[in-house]
Amino acid sequence: KNKHIKVKGTMSNPNPGEPRSRAALRTARRVLIKAGTSVVANENGKPSLTRLGAIAEQIGELNRQGVEVIFVSSGAVGMGKSLLRKQGRMKMSFEELQIDSVQPESLGVSPPTREMYSRNSKLKKSTGSFSQLLQLDERPHTLADKKGHYDSACAAAGQFEMMNLYQSLFSHTDVALSQILVTQDDFTNQHRLDNLSYSIERLLSLGIVPIINENDAVSGNSGYTDENVFSDNDSLAALCARSFGAEVVLLLTDVDGVYDRPPSDPKAKLLPMYTIESEVSIGEKSAQGRGGMSSKIESAKAAVAPGSACNACVVVAGSDLNSIRALLGPNPKYGCKGTLFVTPGSELEKQAIADLAVVGSDANVSDEARIAATSARSEARKLQAMPYQVRQDILRAVAQALIDRKDELLAANAIDLEAADRDGVAMVLKKRLKLTDEKFSSLASGLRQIADLPDPLGVVKNKRELADGLELSLTTVPIGVLMIIFESRPDSMPQISALALASGNGLLLKGGKEATHSNAALHRVIGDAIESGSGGEIKRDIIALITSRGQVADMLSLDDVIDLVIPRGSNALVSYIKANTRIPVLGHADGVCHVYVDPSATAENASKLVVDAKIDYPSACNAMETLLLHKDTITNGVAASTLMALRIAGVKCLGGPTAMRMGLTDIAAKELKCEYGDLTCMVEVVENMDDAIEWIHKYGSGHTEAIVCSDDSPAGEEFLRKVDAACVFKNASTRFADGFRFGLGAEVGISTGRIHSRGPVGVEGLLTTKWQLRSAGINYVAEFGGDNPTKTYTHKELM
Repeated sequence: KNKHIKVKGTMSNPNPGEPRSRAALRTARRVLIKAGTSVVANENGKPSLTRLGAIAEQIGELNRQGVEVIFVSSGAVGMGKSLLRKQGRMKMSFEELQIDSVQPESLGVSPPTREMYSRNSKLKKSTGSFSQLLQLDERPHTLADKKGHYDSACAAAGQFEMMNLYQSLFSHTDVALSQILVTQDDFTNQHRLDNLSYSIERLLSLGIVPIINENDAVSGNSGYTDENVFSDNDSLAALCARSFGAEVVLLLTDVDGVYDRPPSDPKAKLLPMYTIESEVSIGEKSAQGRGGMSSKIESAKAAVAPGSACNACVVVAGSDLNSIRALLGPNPKYGCKGTLFVTPGSELEKQAIADLAVVGSDANVSDEARIAATSARSEARKLQAMPYQVRQDILRAVAQALIDRKDELLAANAIDLEAADRDGVAMVLKKRLKLTDEKFSSLASGLRQIADLPDPLGVVKNKRELADGLELSLTTVPIGVLMIIFESRPDSMPQISALALASGNGLLLKGGKEATHSNAALHRVIGDAIESGSGGEIKRDIIALITSRGQVADMLSLDDVIDLVIPRGSNALVSYIKANTRIPVLGHADGVCHVYVDPSATAENASKLVVDAKIDYPSACNAMETLLLHKDTITNGVAASTLMALRIAGVKCLGGPTAMRMGLTDIAAKELKCEYGDLTCMVEVVENMDDAIEWIHKYGSGHTEAIVCSDDSPAGEEFLRKVDAACVFKNASTRFADGFRFGLGAEVGISTGRIHSRGPVGVEGLLTTKWQLRSAGINYVAEFGGDNPTKTYTHKELM
């Protein structure tokens, strides 16, 4: 019957940053919204005008956007109960009052006859039963209770009250309403179902919102048991969605969604998506209504069961006055809400599962990170205690896995690249994002190079004899647990993982959302290789990929379980991390690298080196961003040749103040310190090398600086000595500032700091030291002090 589009998980996402499975819900053209009693009414049983007003307003917005809305509403019995309670008290007769409170003899009248007593007894019995019903806090559920307390009259009276209220609220949104009361026979009798379906279709085609409820006055709540067609309004909503072609169902309830345990439990976590593997512990049912969370879960599963036009159902808080527009409106600014149910085996389910791998749960990301850090430290300590051969075997297994499972990794990377194109990701980030055969070959080679290095642990850095028989040594040990936060560079994950494994460190990885699928695939491949390479002795937990949605700030507070943070990404990311954590940070904020061309350089050498430094990998942090030309290169032709070579290579040259005055470039640079990250560079002319060095110290970032000169020019050595940077090169491209090219095998990043490690950080940069003191026999301090010491310090250097 449904002629509307189905919600697809493969649609393009117009809202970058929002899970695509959630964005897909916004394309639905027919939806069903169900409001439970706990949403419609307050705790005192009276209608919640705030929540109902918000629902009416949001349904009105959907209606104006051309979305067809079916509304299933509870609350009629509650409203009717209040009305009948009021009317019952008003109509209580004087005779009933006297029977209840006054003895006949006290009024001087004869005792009632047997006939009168019998009649009054029946009246009292009837009134008593009715009064008891009106005073009930919860509707009866057992068969015996139903026979004694029947609230059909409440339903009949309440439906009129409820529709009057809705008519008043919706009139402010210019939405026309209709009311449809149904029983199970309307769904089991095909003729009646056909008529009902026609009515729904006709109303929706005219923009009228049908409000559907069970006709309790007729059915007598016969649908309370599981064997009936529907047992409450949750299951009624699911049945209507399947019968009338709704694409999305919203079940509005009194909690934020489905939790893994009762919401009152402080450890309860909201499930962003419900799957067959989800473990849920159900708490107490709301005192209002006859459904409950178990009912909503079963109804949601029924709504999206295979064969239904309904692809998605969300259990969400009706107390959230933006819940409907957050899920179905055009603007994603309200964030993801509720728990999503999707049709098993559908494209939407595949997308939702992929999204779940990205965002995880809505729990604070630090919770996941804390658990992961503890597990990583435990596995790392096990690895440290094993022979170095185990670490080498693991590294070689990871290297081979990258080659053997390359197709799997490239397929995952292709998904990220497609999303990057669709979401308008900057070209510089897309270049960093792309994995290639060449990159995998280079990665595998680098990992094998690391495996071939000597064991970095237990290396004695210093040894000293403190006294006869007392020897002190300083040895290398792992730092502990590292946290690497990186943006769109999935190829950095194998490098970082290899260095952590080689140095015996535990590792937490937090990648950028642009590389979600690539990171997940790489982590899976590396984890498999760790377990196979160690013969199952080391678990994949030694390297954890944090996937929870959350701010980096949450992780930066874990200074008690994380020992070092290494950010790899934009200037903004690194600067933010440095300013917002007590954990030591190793990294650099900028990669503003310079090449200075001395007048002794030949035009050919200068052109080749400068072009390589710029175009080999323009988005890399060690790419040249500023070209400094000695003034004499203008007259000897070196400057002209070099600039021509850059322009032929497609580089856009911007001018510094002097270069613009001399007419070397047409466009002035807006900033004198800028990391362009593309085929753009700045050109400036300096008086001499000292001016060049002064410029570098003023506008550089301390990353990598290079000079081009003749081999015998003293300027080369002077430049190496005077320039203050992590890497300083003579006649070599700035692109050599790399862990692999340095023979380190790989790098976790390049540090421009001055403490602990500087430049490309390989295995040694991930180590710290500990002192070991060995005593031949017993030594104690008292022997070396006092008036008559028995032992003396020798402090002899042994190495």
